[in-house]
Amino acid sequence: MHARAVAATTTVLLGATLLSPTSARAAAAHTRPQVVAHRGASAYAPENTLPAIDRAAALGIPWVENDVQRTKDGVLVVVHDDSLRRTTDVEQVFPGRAPWKVKDFTAAEIARLDAGSWFGHAYARTRVPTLAQYMRRVERNHQKLLLEIKNPELYPGIERQTLKLLGNEGWLDRRHLDGRLIVQSFSAGSLRIVHDLKPGVTTGFLGRPEPGDLHGYAGFADLINPSHGTLSAAYVSAVHAFTGPHGRRLRVFAWTVDDATRARTVAGYGADGIITDKPDVVRDALNRP
Repeated sequence: MHARAVAATTTVLLGATLLSPTSARAAAAHTRPQVVAHRGASAYAPENTLPAIDRAAALGIPWVENDVQRTKDGVLVVVHDDSLRRTTDVEQVFPGRAPWKVKDFTAAEIARLDAGSWFGHAYARTRVPTLAQYMRRVERNHQKLLLEIKNPELYPGIERQTLKLLGNEGWLDRRHLDGRLIVQSFSAGSLRIVHDLKPGVTTGFLGRPEPGDLHGYAGFADLINPSHGTLSAAYVSAVHAFTGPHGRRLRVFAWTVDDATRARTVAGYGADGIITDKPDVVRDALNRP
């Protein structure tokens, strides 16, 4: 019995060896990466707005990504830049308030801004959504959310506030935590706070830590999300070698990939997700044999 057990164990170990790393990547290639609509379907509608996530839903894309910041009076809003200048008409509405930082405007003031005309006349009078408004639309659309805490150094306590709002909106129950919500940030410190406050939340670090440093990130991050231009098959394999805080293999979501050729390349590296302004283009590229 002992000899057979040893033989069986040896066979399993040899099988594991044979699957690593080249065969493991080949096996992973059979699983298509998740396609995530960057700031919504932002090639087709103004980024980080309700029309952008509606467009993603219309394209059949379940995952959307957004950026969260905070107003002067403490309301969480969905906007990428720390200034309102690029994606709203704030210069016209409040001409004397340069540099038009999000943190210097109240929620009521931001609600007056047109966040769609810059993109196209069809989106005139589109508003900057609050995070609460955004979450309700994502829920109505039966979508999943990759939420980025943006510039946390500007907004002390934004991690706790974001988690409180997510809880109030029903997004911290098991049904949402199991596969519908990821919180990410470029700030490792911010992610540690999220993990400490709510260990059940899946978290992603935006960036490309050196392979030798990945063990440290594996304590509080479930994903490593680098720019696609910094990615390689070897790096994906290095990330996949670690187990994250929830006992699952670390995953990789790459950003921002908008063409079919690059999408197939990134998928070939073994990436688990692709963040894109053109989610239909990436999805169709990955679906082709």
